[in-house]
Formats: sequence, C-alpha cells, structure tokens
Amino acid sequence: MSGKTMLHMEDVYVSYQDRQKRENLILNDIDFKVSEGEFITVVGPSGCGKSTLLRLILGAERPTRGKVLLDDREIETPDRHRGIVFQKYSLFPHLTVLENIVFGLNARDPSLLRRFWRPFRFRERRARHLDEARSYLDRIGLAGSAHKFPHELSGGMRQRVAIAQSLIMKPRILLMDEPFGALDHATRMEMQLFILEQWEAHGMTIFFVTHDLEEACFLGSRVVVLSQYYQTDAGPGQGAKIVGDLAVPGAHPKPTDFLYSPEMGQLVARIREEGLDPDYLQHIRDFNLTHRDAFRTVNEREWKQDACEKPA
Repeated sequence: MSGKTMLHMEDVYVSYQDRQKRENLILNDIDFKVSEGEFITVVGPSGCGKSTLLRLILGAERPTRGKVLLDDREIETPDRHRGIVFQKYSLFPHLTVLENIVFGLNARDPSLLRRFWRPFRFRERRARHLDEARSYLDRIGLAGSAHKFPHELSGGMRQRVAIAQSLIMKPRILLMDEPFGALDHATRMEMQLFILEQWEAHGMTIFFVTHDLEEACFLGSRVVVLSQYYQTDAGPGQGAKIVGDLAVPGAHPKPTDFLYSPEMGQLVARIREEGLDPDYLQHIRDFNLTHRDAFRTVNEREWKQDACEKPA
C-alpha cells in the first residue's frame, strides 16, 4: 500500500430538496484521504448516506459543495477504472452467466477492428477472455452454471456472478454496496476470502459498505463510521458525518480465526465506543451486531418515552 494520497473527499456536502422544496442535508462536511491499495469498510445506521458516498466516488453523483479528487483531479463522471457491485445484482438477462462475466473484457478489448485484419489474434484474445471468465466461475462455485441464464439462478448465485463480473475487470477502485446481503453464511465467508484474495493479488483500492461490524473488521484495513446521530453545541446534528475512522491493527488480510478472537470483540467494542456517543446507544449490551440497524440510536423523544415506560 502506497502512502501517497490517491483519493481525497474535500469538505463534501450533499443535500436534496424534498417535495416542499426544503433542503435535506445527507452528508455533512465529509473530509478524508485514502491511499492506493487500502481496503476501506464503511459502516453506519440505515439512511446515513453510505450509498451516496459510493456514488460520489464512482462519479454517478456530484457533491452539492466540496470536491471529490482522484489523483488531484476532480471526479466528474464514471469511468472504467472504477467498478461497482450494487446491493441488487445487475446482469444482462439475455446473456448466459459466462457471457455476462466476459462481457466487460470483450467490450473493452481494443482489438475489435482486428477481427477482420488479424482474425487469428482476435480469436486468440477472445479465447483467453473465456478462459479467465471460466476460472472466475470456478472460484465462485458456479462452474456448472456457465451456460445458464440469470433467471435460472437463485438470488445469491446471481449476486456472485455480479461480483465476478466486476472483479474480472480489475478496476483500480472497486466500490461494493452490501454485496453479500443475499448470501448464506457459508457462501458469504467464501466470498469474503475471494474478495481478499483478489485485493491482495491486484492491489486495487476497495470501498466496502456493510451493516455487519464483524465483517467490516475482518475485511477492512480501515473502518470508516458514518452516522447522522451525533450532538453539536446547538443540539442534534444535521446530515451524516464521519464519526469514526479507525485503522485495523495487525497484518492484513486476517486469518479466519481472527473472527472468533478476543481482538475482534475488542475492536468491535472500540468502534462502537469511539464511533458513536454511548449515551445515545439503545440497550447497548443487547445489540445484535448482525442486524441492519445495529448502529441505530434513539432520538430524544424515544429516549424520554423509554424512560417513562420503565417500572418504578
């Protein structure tokens, strides 16, 4: 991992107008730097703007104020150096699984005109693309589904194809928006190891959104915590801020037994303590960290209501 700053979100604000033309602040003064090759996991409560953050980096959305800089140049539109895996898989329904995975490689291939000038080399390159796609299919456990169409697969299988479709392009920056939500536990673990394998092999920079704190600590070399639940001198904050930015200690990637180690529990506790104000955590000791709203905190009205309902 290089120490040189690759990506800089500089004083970024994002707001939208509702139907009554009122401004709703989504992201509030986001400012952080990322070096080449980091694995950033992003956690936070539902609705805090995690997906908006990814869209800004992709170039699919522009900040209301501030800049998103890549190599000191402002990101304005998406390009092939930044890939994304959405929470909801996006596959071409009329293409087979193998054709879906190889599609990006073929579309990017500059040798299309050589189809007639140098047909042997053209066929050779296409054969290499197919071989690479088959190796990805084998790695994600879908080698037997190469010639099936997306509608013939389960939701989890389709999501694995979408992940392979992005990874085979080897983008410089890979953005992943809760990509494992549709997967069972065993497949989820296998895909986590696959992502780490690809990250280590190709040195890409990854931004990975998840609601699972243990997954965030296992995958990430750094955990960024976004939250709209924080206090200012004037009262409750408006729009989400980065309330925690922690480096995951030790070598990376982690061995799988790190998931069950005391260090994992300590790191999760540290994220909760440093990332959010513990005075506003609801039933902190009873939190289910795998729940979508594990980071959600109560508002002032709920806090008072809960206090009033407690038996004397």
